[in-house]
Amino acid sequence: MGGFFAAASKNDCVFDLYFGTDYHSHLGTRRAGMAVYDSKDGFNRAIHNIENSPFRTKFESDFNEMHGNMGIGCISDFEPQPLIVRSHHGTYAITTVGKINNVKELSDSVIEKSGTHFLEMSGGSINATELVAALINQKDNIIDGIRHAQDTIDGSMTMMLLTPMGVYCARDKMGRTPLTIGVKDDGFCASFEKFAYLNLGYRDFKELGPGEIVIMTPEEVRTLVKPGDKMKICTFLWVYYGYPSSGYEGVSVEEMRYNCGSYLAKRDGMTKADVDIVAGVPDSGTAHAVGYANESGIPFSRPFIKYTPTWPRSFMPTIQSRRDMIARMKLIPVHELIDGNRLLLIDDSIVRGTQLRETTQFLYNSGAKEVHVRPACPPIMYSCKYLNFSRSTSELELIARRVVNKEEGQEVERAVLDDYTNPDSDRYKKMTEEIRRQLGFTSLAYNRLDDMLEACGIDKDKLCTYCWDGRE
Repeated sequence: MGGFFAAASKNDCVFDLYFGTDYHSHLGTRRAGMAVYDSKDGFNRAIHNIENSPFRTKFESDFNEMHGNMGIGCISDFEPQPLIVRSHHGTYAITTVGKINNVKELSDSVIEKSGTHFLEMSGGSINATELVAALINQKDNIIDGIRHAQDTIDGSMTMMLLTPMGVYCARDKMGRTPLTIGVKDDGFCASFEKFAYLNLGYRDFKELGPGEIVIMTPEEVRTLVKPGDKMKICTFLWVYYGYPSSGYEGVSVEEMRYNCGSYLAKRDGMTKADVDIVAGVPDSGTAHAVGYANESGIPFSRPFIKYTPTWPRSFMPTIQSRRDMIARMKLIPVHELIDGNRLLLIDDSIVRGTQLRETTQFLYNSGAKEVHVRPACPPIMYSCKYLNFSRSTSELELIARRVVNKEEGQEVERAVLDDYTNPDSDRYKKMTEEIRRQLGFTSLAYNRLDDMLEACGIDKDKLCTYCWDGRE
């Protein structure tokens, strides 16, 4: 995924930029960067690897040395950014969040038309933010360039450009990722997570609509391109990625998760006669579990605690096997709450299933009699085309698709996949049972898509559900 923060202030903005960017550390694990502009000294930028150390530690010296009244910062899951670009638009810094599915087609087109080149990253791929800048530079002005980039990208792309005139903020065309503006007496900020600016003294100013482009200066935020009519914001932001104190489109993350758990309980019908404890896999599963417990009357408890003092989310290697190991090492058991108990465990989702299988075995080894699992969202059937939240390079990494393909063969027709996403179908029930067997749960029941969307509480047509039902 990734996150971003920008500030435009009548005074020095580096304090706000430093802490505002740091508040997005839950959204990325690999790279982070800040770029500032000062009318006297021009642009200054710093980029660091944050795989093994949190943002504030890596950027502490930069914080003390950088200065400027406008700046942008980012937490990135992959590519180094922000980039500083010199073009016919002048010099600007750029950061992006999103996913480009047609990288080769676009890069080949840029090279053919302009004769430019791209610097490959260590993994052999092109930096997506560099490609976005190249697309912007194909047009005569920045606004036309941003629109051109968003029109030609297959996927999703939200971006911020820092220029001497101000910070251009552009939400992706379908609004799959959020972008919120905050205001205080000496300026404005732009943020992925709206909670990130509250403790910095900002108050809500506006949420950008789908495809909306604004320019933010210390004095004003001016709309340059009006928002579009259609929106498809990622529903998984509420289910998992969003920080509990955040919210999107007027819907609180914590409240949505609580509602989600409540709907799960209503549909499930489990009582104190069936299980002894309801627990959430920390952190994102906790609010779901509280909602389930309050609705069902089954006591909520914390049979394991996530050790966080020196293990922030940013301290997560990019290799999946190492990530699984670190995630397991973070969980510390409370044996008194596990031994001899029947547990109902709620996690935000099941993607590959590896971590939850190991968590379940960990609970059995700690003395649990039963472990009933209730994911807060439906089975994930499709790799994300827009934000890449599942971190899957292939749909066969998704446990639901592996089970389906084993049953149906490698080429599965869309109508058959649709049947597997129908919670009332025999195929769905068979798939769920096979996943339960493979992962070693006592029982397994997913949240239904209709219940999950109801828990969100906004127009269902505005929510992206591609990863669950393949609907664009």
